Amino acid sequence: MLLVKNENDAQNSIESDRNLKHDPLKHIAIIMDGNGRWAKAHRLPKFAGHKKGADAVRAIVETCADLEIKYLTLYAFSSENWNRPIEEVNDLMGLLKIYLTKEIDELHKKNIRISFIGSRDRLSKNILKLIDGAEKKTAENKKLHLILALNYGAQEEIVRAAKHLAQKVKNGSLDVDNIDEKTFSKHLYTKDIPEPDLIIRTSGEQRLSNFMLWQAAYSEFVFLDVLWPDFTKQSLCNAIDEYYKRDRRYGARP
Repeated sequence: MLLVKNENDAQNSIESDRNLKHDPLKHIAIIMDGNGRWAKAHRLPKFAGHKKGADAVRAIVETCADLEIKYLTLYAFSSENWNRPIEEVNDLMGLLKIYLTKEIDELHKKNIRISFIGSRDRLSKNILKLIDGAEKKTAENKKLHLILALNYGAQEEIVRAAKHLAQKVKNGSLDVDNIDEKTFSKHLYTKDIPEPDLIIRTSGEQRLSNFMLWQAAYSEFVFLDVLWPDFTKQSLCNAIDEYYKRDRRYGARP
């Protein structure tokens, strides 16, 4: 992994590399991993790790807006996370309520749009109300589109899309021969969002964990040893700098 001395060096390197690329970075997706291990390392309860992780979210959202990244997707809560201890699930949902209550006005003030992908079946009525209000309030903002993957699982997303297509074929509104990759993509949660150019995972783990399996077909991956609560602007700049040194060929030759 490329390292830089400080944030200014990293940002200057990014700006330099941008000038050489015909395909600028538009969409970053992050698998935020390591809150629990951070708390354990600091001999704190897991809630403290999740709270510190929420602080990192705020900083990275602001940094992406400053760097003129147009889309930022954060893997906030997977469909498998319901299997965690009930106390931890409740803590995470509580933090989400706090975020949606206290941060939305600030996001709106900074011209940042927020939306959510994932199944909403198991979410409480209070959270669904907050989600709906946040999406409506920020819908016209243009600076940055922040997408939170909440109760999200990529396999469920793909099965859901397949069922929708099958239903259309069954009722005669779609010919099976007209189903291609583009048609399929239009039935995903991310139908109005470009595929991620760069996917970052923190904590040293090197897997997608059921995140954006379809959309990640040609994404670049950067895996970092840093735990999510310790992820900083410099960490993000290092990952972006690494991205701009990659040669994206999409299976073709230059």
